[in-house]
Amino acid sequence: MNSVKNIFSIKDLENISGIKAHTIRIWEKRYNVFAPLRTESNIRYYDLSNLQKLLNITLLHNHGYKISRISKIPDEKIPEIVREIITTKSVKNHAISAFKMAMINFDQTLFFKTYDELLSEKSFREVFFDIFIPLMNEIGLLWQTDTISPAQEHFISYLIKQKLLIVTENLQIQKPKKTDRVFVLFLPANEIHELGLMYLNYEILFHGYQTIFLGESVPLQSLVAIKNNFENITFISYMTVEPNKEEINKYIKLMNSQILNDETSKVWLLGRMVEFIDDNNISPKTTIFRSINELVDYL
Repeated sequence: MNSVKNIFSIKDLENISGIKAHTIRIWEKRYNVFAPLRTESNIRYYDLSNLQKLLNITLLHNHGYKISRISKIPDEKIPEIVREIITTKSVKNHAISAFKMAMINFDQTLFFKTYDELLSEKSFREVFFDIFIPLMNEIGLLWQTDTISPAQEHFISYLIKQKLLIVTENLQIQKPKKTDRVFVLFLPANEIHELGLMYLNYEILFHGYQTIFLGESVPLQSLVAIKNNFENITFISYMTVEPNKEEINKYIKLMNSQILNDETSKVWLLGRMVEFIDDNNISPKTTIFRSINELVDYL
């Protein structure tokens, strides 16, 4: 998908809102809550205003408003009611919806406004765990289903990275409190999805350790060289798409022979591709984590 969408199919609305297409059709036909547009061949499609309205209606519906009642509310009043009922309970869903709209519209102002509102009530760690991790999981699914473009995914990811870099720098200027181990964070060759690894770097710094952040597409040989500078290293890698499932076990064997060939080095791995690692190839010095939360709890 190379173009940026500003019109959507009913399946796109389902993917973004979580409301089944069948339900959307009922709301549309029975209650006239949407006014879909039509192509010259009479195929329904929806614009950004339809999507925004659906996200607001979804929030109201989740708070006990019946669709028959919502259908009688003037369109201009719906956003006002949404703002009035936002509570601690609903702020997560509202924020995720707002960030999705910011992504779809390339709206930096909406992103910063939503982020600042969250940060006035929550810590950065709460914002990342409660909002950004679920958001990025949803965005991954939207990208896979061709609902959003790579440009939209990169746009929102970069804005999150900006915020992450600011709080990370505040920790980097502090002297490490724990000196028994150094963490080296890297992505394998051709792996470029570094947001999760960046957050782990922040968390490890937050816990008082020294980190060496190498970032994306790092050859194994570079890790061998780093062992000449530090002792008691824990290497952390986040494998989202690389090495692919055909290559990952070969990669793990190389890692075992080149990185884990001393007494103190360890490797922690996580990401989508770790499920393809053969248990027989996992060294006693290697720990597999199923999520960021699991690794953070382990620290």
